[in-house]
Amino acid sequence: MFSFNVFPDIPRPFNTQYKCFSVSMLPGNERQDVERGGKIIMPPSALEQLTRLNIVYPMLFKLTNKKTNRVTHCGVLEFVADEGKVYLPYWMMHNLLLEESEIINIESVSLPVATFSRFQPQSEDFLDITNPKAVLENGLRSFACLTTGDIVAIQYNQRIYEMCVLETKPGTAVSIIECDMNVEFAAPVGYKEPERPVKKNEETLDPVDMMPDPVGFIAFKGQGNRLDGKKRKDSASIDTPITKPVYIRGIPDYDYKIGTIKFLRNIKPVNSKEDTTIDEFTPFTGEGFSLRQLRK
Repeated sequence: MFSFNVFPDIPRPFNTQYKCFSVSMLPGNERQDVERGGKIIMPPSALEQLTRLNIVYPMLFKLTNKKTNRVTHCGVLEFVADEGKVYLPYWMMHNLLLEESEIINIESVSLPVATFSRFQPQSEDFLDITNPKAVLENGLRSFACLTTGDIVAIQYNQRIYEMCVLETKPGTAVSIIECDMNVEFAAPVGYKEPERPVKKNEETLDPVDMMPDPVGFIAFKGQGNRLDGKKRKDSASIDTPITKPVYIRGIPDYDYKIGTIKFLRNIKPVNSKEDTTIDEFTPFTGEGFSLRQLRK
């Protein structure tokens, strides 16, 4: 008798509970590589159990604090923890509202590959970075997945920058291992757009009122005249006195202000040396000539 396994082995989920501790409680040398990323350290027995369950790589896990119903996702860095314990980055314990030695539930999961994510810096200092996308990309190399709502920690130039994951696609939890992901940034917390400086009385004054008063020659303010020399009937009603600027040759204008240019008309002085007054211009007062000679 021969028997064939028609249905392939379906991997069973890994689901167990451990006491969680921060990386600072890990025996031995300080593990800054764990603190800077999004992966945890599990005991050797977890690796044996995962191998028996035929877990698909990469190994991704869902971490749940059942007391507060807080959830996040992570990868695994090593299997060197003491039995019954797991070590988490401090920022991950902060997101899950976990204290030292509290119970955490760990379950193996399969997540879709990320295509888009949007982050919000938690401090305006992040704007001082020259190339923020390159810094974020370099920091995310230590992460295996992202969860919407988490506040992840990115280290750059010996400083920690906290970034809130506002959105991920195609799901609320995604894998970022070997993916082509588009990244966007929201305005940092507390950031305000710089206001344009408003000049004094700019809001109350009308643009017409802000124009300087006309001084000197004013265009199209003279008296109209007829070509035949006759006076206009309405000349008396529109006759308005116009004061012309007094200009003395050879004396500079000491009241000149930067930004204004004055064009002065050439005025011929009177021949008499004693009389310094300026003749008023009278149009059409010259001698007339005819182009065609009159017949005698």
